[in-house]
Amino acid sequence: MESISRISSMLETARELTLEAAQSAGAARSLNPRPPRDLPFLQLKKLLDSRNDRDILEGLRKVISMMYRSKPCLPYFSAVVKNVASPNIEVKKLVYIYLLHYAESEPDLALLSINTIQKSLTDQNAQVRAMALRVMSGIRVPVISQIVSLAIKRGCADMSPHVRKAAALAIPKCYRLDPSTMPQLLDYLQILLGDKQYFVAGSAVTAYLELCPNRVELIHKHYRSLVRKLVDMDEWGQLATLRLMSIYARRCLPRRTKKVKKSKTKGFYEDEASGDESSAGEEVQVLDPDLDLFLKACKSLLQSRNSAVIVSVARCFLDLGTPEYIDAAIGPLVALLRSPQDIQQVALYNIVDLCLARPKQFIQYANHFLVHAPDPFDIARLKFEVWTLIYPHCESHIRDMILSEFEHFTRSPDPEIVRESVRAIGRCAQNDSKASARGLRLLLNQVSSQDGRLAAESLTVIRHLIQRDPQAHNKTVIRLAKNLDTTPHPDARATIIWLVGEFAGMGNSENNIAPDVLRILTKGFASESEAAKLQIVLLAARVYLHYLNRIRGQNRENPQTPSNHSADNNDQNLGFEPSPFATSEESQQTPPSQEPPPPPDIEDHPIPKLWRHILLLTRYDTSYDLRDRTRTYRALLSSPSSTDLASLLLLAPKPAPHIPSPSEARKDLPLGSASLVLGTQVGLGESGLELPDWVSEHEAPDSSVRDEKGVGIGGGGGGAGGERAAGEALDLALKVERERVGDKGKGKEKVVEKSLEDWLGEEKVEEEEGEESETDEEEEEEEEGSSEYEEVTDSEEEDDDDDGIEEAERKGLVGK
Repeated sequence: MESISRISSMLETARELTLEAAQSAGAARSLNPRPPRDLPFLQLKKLLDSRNDRDILEGLRKVISMMYRSKPCLPYFSAVVKNVASPNIEVKKLVYIYLLHYAESEPDLALLSINTIQKSLTDQNAQVRAMALRVMSGIRVPVISQIVSLAIKRGCADMSPHVRKAAALAIPKCYRLDPSTMPQLLDYLQILLGDKQYFVAGSAVTAYLELCPNRVELIHKHYRSLVRKLVDMDEWGQLATLRLMSIYARRCLPRRTKKVKKSKTKGFYEDEASGDESSAGEEVQVLDPDLDLFLKACKSLLQSRNSAVIVSVARCFLDLGTPEYIDAAIGPLVALLRSPQDIQQVALYNIVDLCLARPKQFIQYANHFLVHAPDPFDIARLKFEVWTLIYPHCESHIRDMILSEFEHFTRSPDPEIVRESVRAIGRCAQNDSKASARGLRLLLNQVSSQDGRLAAESLTVIRHLIQRDPQAHNKTVIRLAKNLDTTPHPDARATIIWLVGEFAGMGNSENNIAPDVLRILTKGFASESEAAKLQIVLLAARVYLHYLNRIRGQNRENPQTPSNHSADNNDQNLGFEPSPFATSEESQQTPPSQEPPPPPDIEDHPIPKLWRHILLLTRYDTSYDLRDRTRTYRALLSSPSSTDLASLLLLAPKPAPHIPSPSEARKDLPLGSASLVLGTQVGLGESGLELPDWVSEHEAPDSSVRDEKGVGIGGGGGGAGGERAAGEALDLALKVERERVGDKGKGKEKVVEKSLEDWLGEEKVEEEEGEESETDEEEEEEEEGSSEYEEVTDSEEEDDDDDGIEEAERKGLVGK
């Protein structure tokens, strides 16, 4: 019978191996795998009710697959949950996943598995204990909150760090189940924050930020140990600890400054005068020792493989550190540009934000922001922005390189890239006259572009450049006016007309092109767009105002010439109703017939005729804005003898425009936040990214509260200095072991560092000595055996002699 059972088990094993091989081979052959086919309900339930672990595992995999494909799996609840007591750990994992998903839907059935999960908390396998604690805290049934609290208490004292980590992550879940458990959860959290295992402490920090981020008194005695363990934590723990320490530093570590006098610089020779002789003090930030400890620990994180950690460290340096620390984070941030495109884009937003504050430090990395062919538009736009920010601080050869790159991209087939390069040229040219001339030459080539948006964007930048030095760009305005016949885009035409009107009064009035441009535009006024019509009316008002000012100047030189010219007030107000806001005194003015008539040459001048013609054209226009704007201009110019107010409004000098960086509005957003990427406030208060103000020096707690007093549980390198990092703990243990070995062999002599050859030589000597000692012991044992044999023989011979003598005496053979 035993042989038959053995054969059947072997056959079953061979069958299972064959099925596994067939499944793996089928998966390898299928290049385009189809979605798994769902089994019927009865067949799947039969697999779950099977006594074979392989069938149960197959059934659970089918159920979990259906669950993640949003198929209804609740009917299998009882069949799945009863397998929670299975000793197979793979089965347990799948049952726990199912429980976490459906326990809230079936709380009564889920409670039946609590006893089995509680038994798993005492399992010998640490992985099983951690899984049981994770699942028990994840079952969102409020009735078991006290059971979960007791399980966390047991997990905090567990010998395995994995179980303690699960206990730390279970604390916020327990609080969400029952907020009344807060006091006891704070006690557990206090224990776990002092754990000597770095990954347990990282999870405890995460739980702290979710449970009670404002209870900084819990962090005092763990501050220095957490800082030392920061470098060994995983990425999630590092991010949480960096955020916690930033908040703690603002609330508990005051910001101090001191005045430092500038040292006087001597010349090359002693008798030369000093270049800097000012003895005024300069305020320098002085770091608190504990804050300096944290910032130095953060420096090693700049070599992290995780981009989020690097950005978080840069934000800590920006919010807490000195300029030296900020400069140390710029290189690792720029190195993120070698990452995938999604990481590149987020890194560039943070680089631009940092470059707004410290542009000079990015000059040495200018070549890293070259735009490559695969780069999408968003990345190219951000690289252009970095270039425009560092351009005013660069040397001449770097400026030439940047302008050459922008010139290259003005010929790009992508219109978005071309428009962005045009804007970048304008931002560069506003601080450099050489770049202004070169940029203007490049932009004038884009005015005749078929892309109307590009032409309008180019003209906007040209307008900004011309306004910086109007006297030097008369020919440029004339060249732009000639392009009116070939520029169809409404915004482009409106920009050119505005430029002509802005500079209509410059230079010789007889050679001014503004009246002639107005005459040409009046012919096609009805077919223009509304934006162009508004600028044509403004151009007509400016040309007419310049004409009136010129006539007034001539009248001052020649007093006999009448100064009143009211031709525009005749013709019954050109069809416009009188202003309802006119006062009775204004309505009772002297009639025009009593004024001296204007000279006939002024009446016949074409400029007043053009002005009246424009007024008549706008009277019948369908745009309310255009008609209202025309009424305003007509009221300003209604009295030719008084044009001061009109000159103040229409001919006032415009300040040279400053084109800000597109990210200027994001300057105050925190580094590394989603708001910086999206450009809007995105839950800053809820995410805890807003830092409090610096604590004042008299309100800050004393530094003695951060002294370590032997807190913490778990393994690791402890001692008088508190907890140590993993590498330090290993070095300390090796040193102690060497001292112990040295004390045994050499008493209290000092242990000398030995090389690898010395260690190998000592091992050979010890082996030889061991062999010699074993040989000596064998020889001693042989000698002892032979001596014992001789003693036994002698004693036996003596006994035989004594027996013979006694026997002879009895027989009388020997005399007494």
